Order: sequence, then structure tokens, then C-alpha cells
Amino acid sequence: MKLAKLNGIAFAVVCLCMGSLYALGKKDYAASAGTKNAVVASTSWTAAFADLAGINDVTTIAPTSLRHPPEYELTVQDLQTIASSSVFIYAGFERMMQTIGTSAGAAKMVQIPCDNSIATVQQNAKTLSALFHTEQQSERRVQKYIEEIEAAKKTLAASGLAKKRVLCNTNQTYLAEDLGLNIAQTFGPAPVTSLQIADAATEQYDIIIDNIHNPVGSPLAEVTPQVLYLTWRNFPEQVEKDALLNMVRQNIQTLLNDKN
Repeated sequence: MKLAKLNGIAFAVVCLCMGSLYALGKKDYAASAGTKNAVVASTSWTAAFADLAGINDVTTIAPTSLRHPPEYELTVQDLQTIASSSVFIYAGFERMMQTIGTSAGAAKMVQIPCDNSIATVQQNAKTLSALFHTEQQSERRVQKYIEEIEAAKKTLAASGLAKKRVLCNTNQTYLAEDLGLNIAQTFGPAPVTSLQIADAATEQYDIIIDNIHNPVGSPLAEVTPQVLYLTWRNFPEQVEKDALLNMVRQNIQTLLNDKN
């Protein structure tokens, strides 16, 4: 009964907020980009793409401290924050979208793909910067991101890591491929099967890269004690400038530190 009552209150609050916002008419996104809560992102990952698009002061809904932010449950205050924003950026796989649906009143709903490939970084930056007229800022930030990925690719090649056979969580293949790693096989995001465990035990893999937000590769590591097992992030630990780049740097450093 308490849950039903809370849901009813939340629905009433968001409807009230949305109704009042509809009366405001069309928003000037570029003019409002720097105002409080004007741009709201579902998670630190979608916020990181907004940063790469040259957008500052992005508010996020899911706390960065969560291991798997998409599972975050909305509060009444969250609904108010979203409903009072100019733009809400989301990926689509977040649990909160079951509550919000595809409409948040006057807030413009912008869905973007989420993976850490250079292609997706460029695509999202183009989409979001066009909305806020931040193309020049975005171009500089994206170029910085690409340059560091390319430099890291050269470093990994020089260290010999690019030749290692990698067993990679599907959700981490995008960055791994851009870094020039040799992905011999993938697993996840579902729990690994007996066939995958048998494959890991018999094939000569050198590195297992798992996803820290939903790790399922420990059974693979158990049957391959000689293999380097590590986890990478997709969701930045901070909402900050260069958030995605800082997170990628940590992923790369994890690989370099543990290579021996």
C-alpha cells in the first residue's frame, strides 16, 4: 500500500510539473544550457557524452557511487528535476525509463547510444552539440579524446599487449577494439555458459577483460589462473570535465599496471 501511495504521489507531482512546463512554450536550449538543471542526464555515462559535446553543468539522476547505475530507482525529487529541465539525455536501458516513458513534459528527450567507441563519441557529440550550438567546444574535446586513444594504442602496441589474445566482455569490446587489442572471443553480459568455461580452459587466452558494473567472468578466470583478469568501467566515477577520457585513462592504466 505504501509503495502504491508513493507511486501515486510521484505521478501526481510529475504531472503537475509537466503541465506547468507545457505552458512555457518552446525553449531556447542554447540559452539555457548554463542554467541550473537545464541539462539533465540519466547517468554519469550519458553526462560524459554531454561533456564531450561541449555542454557544461550537467545534472545527473543516478548516483555515481552505484556499481550498476542503470538499476537506480527514481524518487519524487528526481521526477521534478527531470520535468523542470530543458533537455533530458538518456540511453534507453535505464530502469528509470520504465517510469518516465518517452515523454517528460516540456523537457526535450534525447536518446543516445552508449558505448566507448570513437565512432559513438563523434556521433553523440555531433547530435548534442548541434542542439546547444556548442560545436566549437565539442570539436576540441572530441579531438583531445581521439588523440589520447590513438596515443594509447601506440603505447599498447609497443608494449606487446596488442598481440595478446583477449577474452573480452561484450560491453568492453568497443574501447578494446579502438585500442587495437586482439579480441579472440567475447562473453557476457549474460552469465557465462559451461561451453564458454570449457573454451576458456582449453584456448590459450592471455587477458580477460570483464565489466566492473556487471562482472560475469570470474568462472572464466577460475579455470585460467595463468591469465590476467581485470575489469574496466563504462560509467565514470565522477561527473566532471573530461569524465569519459579520465575513465578511459584508468582502464588503460589498469591494463598497463597489471601486464606483468
